[in-house]
Amino acid sequence: MASEKSSPLAGRHILLGITGSIAAYKAAMLCRLLKREGAEVQVVMTALAKQFITPLTMATLSRRPILVEFFDPENGAWNSHVSLGEWADCYLIAPATANTLAKMAQGVADNLLLTTYLSARCPVMVAPAMDLDMYAHYTTQRNLAELAAHGVSIVEPGSGELASGLEGKGRMAEPEEIVEALKTHFTEKKKPLTGRHFVVTAGATIEPIDPVRYITNHSSGKMGYAIADELARAGARVTLVSGRTALATPVGVERVDVLTAEEMYQAAKQAFAEADGAVMCAAVADYTPMEVATSKIKKTDEEEGMTLRLKRTKDIAAELGAAKGERLLVGFALETDNEQAHAEQKLVKKNFDFVVLNSLRDAGAGFRGDTNKVTFVDCKGQEALPLMSKQEVARRIVEKIASLLAK
Repeated sequence: MASEKSSPLAGRHILLGITGSIAAYKAAMLCRLLKREGAEVQVVMTALAKQFITPLTMATLSRRPILVEFFDPENGAWNSHVSLGEWADCYLIAPATANTLAKMAQGVADNLLLTTYLSARCPVMVAPAMDLDMYAHYTTQRNLAELAAHGVSIVEPGSGELASGLEGKGRMAEPEEIVEALKTHFTEKKKPLTGRHFVVTAGATIEPIDPVRYITNHSSGKMGYAIADELARAGARVTLVSGRTALATPVGVERVDVLTAEEMYQAAKQAFAEADGAVMCAAVADYTPMEVATSKIKKTDEEEGMTLRLKRTKDIAAELGAAKGERLLVGFALETDNEQAHAEQKLVKKNFDFVVLNSLRDAGAGFRGDTNKVTFVDCKGQEALPLMSKQEVARRIVEKIASLLAK
């Protein structure tokens, strides 16, 4: 173990929140390890946490009085949640129960631990602890994703035997792992897009013809999801406006599901109003039926077939481009002929900062695959990239975005 002098935790103020989980017993060792690393530790407990580990134990290990209530009933001394948030270099909640995570995500402030979270200006880290079904439940996963999207660091729970006797994921990470996560937090370089908010559109839209049929395309959403993931890894807050897809939401990304081009327009416009930029990767329908039948259209015996009348959808990229101002806007161009000319037209017409061009004529590029071959087109010229994975293409796109914002 590193000495106090060389540890990145030496002299750091760690606010340790303990909630009502059987895993609270691990908080004792966690506090002891933090003190060994040279950190100052102040413990805040919920009332239920006292049923699992005593305040006396935590006060002895932290060498500070334990805070539970808003004020001391003996003398009326106020425990200021604002002052606690200002004192801390990091607010670590370990264990964090499903109940506390849900309240954090919704802004509920019914105890000192939660009001301190809402007042904290420092980074926040949580170590979830609960039974496997509670952890896997969609509401818990939604709450974790919401918190991560707003900058809360998640120390993933481990798998193993749980208090219920079941085996699965939900065990709070071991104290040594949590300490390492804290050390990494204080030593890693600042991410290039920290503090930035980006909107990413991804996937295909669906334009209904009748209750059972629709117009769409072959987009899987893989490219857009990879971009959202890389933006989040670079420190950005990301709002992913997604058409229908089977893909999992990237960690730390806020996802807004839509179906039609109109729904995507409204969601993208709303998100872009408070964003620093957007990447328009979705395959949006250019046309939608003028009329949508309220019941299934039946096949007839007429040989001449049927006519489907279509109307133009809103050009989402052009609408955002017209309103972007100093913000950054990235577009995509998937072409089959005159690729370069079409990309350059889009660059100007839609007010993009650069266009990611790919051609369906290139082997390994296009829909549904895991690779892509693209060319960056901007006002200075073009940069052709070799065939690579979509994740690597996304990384290169994010690097270009970061370089443009750094100028």
